[in-house]
Amino acid sequence: MIVHGVVLVFLGSSLGAEKAEETPTRIELEYAPAAVRNPLKGLVPYAGQGREFPHSLEFDYVSFGEVMTGYDSFDWQPLERRLDAIAARGNQAVFRVFLEYPGRLGVIPEFLIRDGLTVHRYVVADTNGKEVETPDYEDERLRRALRSFITAMGKRYDGDPRLGFLTAGLLGHWGEWHTYPRSELFASKAVQEDVLDAFESAFQTTPILLRYPAGGANDRMASNAKRGFGYHDDSFAWATLETGRRQDFWYFVPLLNAAGPEAREKWKTHPIGGEIRPEAWGKVFDQEPGDDRIQDFRRCVEETHASWLMDSGMSRRNVPEARRQRAEEEVRRMGYEFHVPTVEIGPLRDGSRTVTVAIENRGIAPFYVDWNPEFGLLEDEGELITFPCDGSLIGLLPGEPPRQWTGTIPLDSEDRLKGTLMLRVPNPLPNGIPIRFANATQDADRPGWLTLGRINP
Repeated sequence: MIVHGVVLVFLGSSLGAEKAEETPTRIELEYAPAAVRNPLKGLVPYAGQGREFPHSLEFDYVSFGEVMTGYDSFDWQPLERRLDAIAARGNQAVFRVFLEYPGRLGVIPEFLIRDGLTVHRYVVADTNGKEVETPDYEDERLRRALRSFITAMGKRYDGDPRLGFLTAGLLGHWGEWHTYPRSELFASKAVQEDVLDAFESAFQTTPILLRYPAGGANDRMASNAKRGFGYHDDSFAWATLETGRRQDFWYFVPLLNAAGPEAREKWKTHPIGGEIRPEAWGKVFDQEPGDDRIQDFRRCVEETHASWLMDSGMSRRNVPEARRQRAEEEVRRMGYEFHVPTVEIGPLRDGSRTVTVAIENRGIAPFYVDWNPEFGLLEDEGELITFPCDGSLIGLLPGEPPRQWTGTIPLDSEDRLKGTLMLRVPNPLPNGIPIRFANATQDADRPGWLTLGRINP
């Protein structure tokens, strides 16, 4: 039997007598665009500034000097306060620790200064005269501190549900792995490899993202194409796509291509994020952005397979309605979009039924962390009984055949013979939003749950 549409009624035999159908019942579920606000994807405002546009992530910084108090001693409270504030709003953090920041002096740990670390102070181009302090990255004392910090941070925060993504940071202006225009002051490949090695050892669960793709032929950046990191493009829709001009070699897609096939295919296993270039904030979603330097947003998303992007333009008040509508449409296309096309209910045997759902990804990127799905039976009296679901979203690529999830629903008493069968993928953050499927019956009977159908006696 196949049932179409949104109102789904199935399994109408006398379950109390355990006279079950001989063949499974199959249900087709209707597609509907997924919610704009879905976890670990979409637009990302700076912490506390995103009330005007749906979002599930917030970005924040902390300086190295705030949290590193000695070679093996740390004060995690500045980071804890920021993470707790973001989590209290039901969101997860994209986070970065920086060691230098134009316009902010005194962020290098005092103990390193006392021990004789050389610091270079100069004005950064294109920042309206802001000064920055760049440390001597080759100093073994600093290298030791960096390794120690990353190890300790991983021990404390790897897998923390408050963290969505961690950008590697630490090196260069804003933690963006460059010291332009004083490129000679940037960390050598050996120092970069120290940092990359430390992150790979310290973080096994929380995704780490790097600013620049690099292969073995890169003359300034340590090779990272074969390492277990994603990337973030911090000039998104401005310096993203190939232009054919030699001077644009540093644009994100040209760097991916130059780094080789491992970098180009990185999105299949590791996330791609970034920041829409501030000059393009908001404008990038207009039909006519009004600036020839702004690249086509949809094409940028499709070529990079970006899951999340920082943007403060859509977080402002009085955003034009046409801009908002286009932004919502485009943001839905970022990252994953999971749809359940079919549900199959097995015959009643020994007081239980096997449930199988098909999951397909209609987005442009997979889901990168392993969250545990579950089935629910919402009884008519309002009680919700949950059951394990054997399935995973991680690594389900767009265009792949649907993945099958299964579970067993025990119907061991008259009280459990009827109710609404549902599915959800809960967020490990206690008040975080669950994944919302691209189905018409998402949230139909209970927020956060996908209604699959009704079991009647």
